[in-house]
Amino acid sequence: MNSFRTAPTVAFVLIACALAWVVALPLWLGRGLAEPLAPLLLPMMMLTPAVAALVVTFATRVPPGGERLRFLGLWPLRPARRIVWLMLAGWLVPPVIIAATVAVAAALGFIQLDLTFSAFAEQLEQALPPGVPAPPVEVVVVSQLAMVPLAALINAPLAFGEELGWRGWLLPALRPLGTWPALLISGAIWGIWHSPIILLGYNFGRTDVTGVLFMIGGCVAWGILLGWLRLRSGSVWPAVLAHGALNAAGGAVLLVSATQPDFALAGPLGVTSWIVCGLIAGALLATGQFRRQPELARRVA
Repeated sequence: MNSFRTAPTVAFVLIACALAWVVALPLWLGRGLAEPLAPLLLPMMMLTPAVAALVVTFATRVPPGGERLRFLGLWPLRPARRIVWLMLAGWLVPPVIIAATVAVAAALGFIQLDLTFSAFAEQLEQALPPGVPAPPVEVVVVSQLAMVPLAALINAPLAFGEELGWRGWLLPALRPLGTWPALLISGAIWGIWHSPIILLGYNFGRTDVTGVLFMIGGCVAWGILLGWLRLRSGSVWPAVLAHGALNAAGGAVLLVSATQPDFALAGPLGVTSWIVCGLIAGALLATGQFRRQPELARRVA
């Protein structure tokens, strides 16, 4: 097994996190998430892990030339059948996990379900200009849910910016420490990387360290599943699609909630998602799925 390389790994983490803060700096100097540049800066921030991965790859030669595409999970796409099936799972399963998260949140009393969509209909009417009739809320809800698979594909290019870093470079770099340390550490770093926007209230509406801690929990939980896709396939592409699908379906809880939910408890990265992801990870572990991993590179050091 290839040895763990400390210096390149630390360099990657520092570069990715520093670039995230640089990109988010105008938000801190301006109006926070209400800053007009936010819709541009947030997608730009998603590209910083990919930049870090490329910088470290070429500056430190980890992985060395000839192994880079395979180490990063970009190529070759073999075994093709396994990768295709895992890409389909990455594309279609995250919305199901989020639906299960909503159900668990309702069962635990974290949200009150409104399956008549009356609360969402009220929000829809308020968002329209005065005098403009709102379409039937059922049509809007069904349309939004039906658009999730397409939205996942639309989100995939930006998700690639993150996944090339987290599951493409960092997870294989940590893999010599063992599967579970690599999954847990990479997930925690993924969560910490979000700090520049989490501390502005993104995702959870919390502007202190508790928001970062909730984000770390969510990223560890989802990072195990995305990491399994990466390790089981040997390819980064299933994780890219899963990340895009997670982002596309993340707001579904708003459609069926009678009141504004606490995303720290009922959101796609909140406590209930930890439970659902944990149950899935437990099932994968019990069936030996984490033991079945192709080599990510022939030589890394």
